[in-house]
Amino acid sequence: MAALVTVLIVLAVLALLGLALSVRIVKQYERGVLFRLGRVIGVREPGLTLIVPLIDILRPVSLRIVTMPIQSQGIITRDNVSIDVSAVAYYQVVDATKSVVAIENVAAAINQIAQTTLRKVVGQHTLDQTLAETDTINKSIREILDVQTEAWGVVVTLVELKDIQLPDACNARWPARPRPNVRKAPG
Repeated sequence: MAALVTVLIVLAVLALLGLALSVRIVKQYERGVLFRLGRVIGVREPGLTLIVPLIDILRPVSLRIVTMPIQSQGIITRDNVSIDVSAVAYYQVVDATKSVVAIENVAAAINQIAQTTLRKVVGQHTLDQTLAETDTINKSIREILDVQTEAWGVVVTLVELKDIQLPDACNARWPARPRPNVRKAPG
């Protein structure tokens, strides 16, 4: 009788352990890409999801918009002026399966392609155009990135030039305006 109780307790513990290993929670802003023995078998929606322990892997993918700074790039404009330009890009995963299967690291890939695209697009403009037409440059960069990242299940929603550093020679050519001499009125 004692052996039967021990066996039942062991089976109950194993059943609870198996249940604990098979329960996964997918958050509201995520989708879960489910792999069974290395093959994609589907996408799980937010909520409680059951998997087969040791056979299934549930890979969570965030669908929130990601803000990615594009570090300052040394760029030579079309009129041979060397400037440093930094920007920021916003992107969102729209197809969880593609973002896991088509590319290893979405964030790193977008960062690299954004840097090269920033150099390419700004390099096609003169310094005056770069300073005056930032909206056009932003749109061009976003469109190029969006075409590149479409196969990865990602949409680039916005790109903005954040900072344009002029070379010292340009800064010396445009001295700071003198401040007016302001006196306090008596009283």
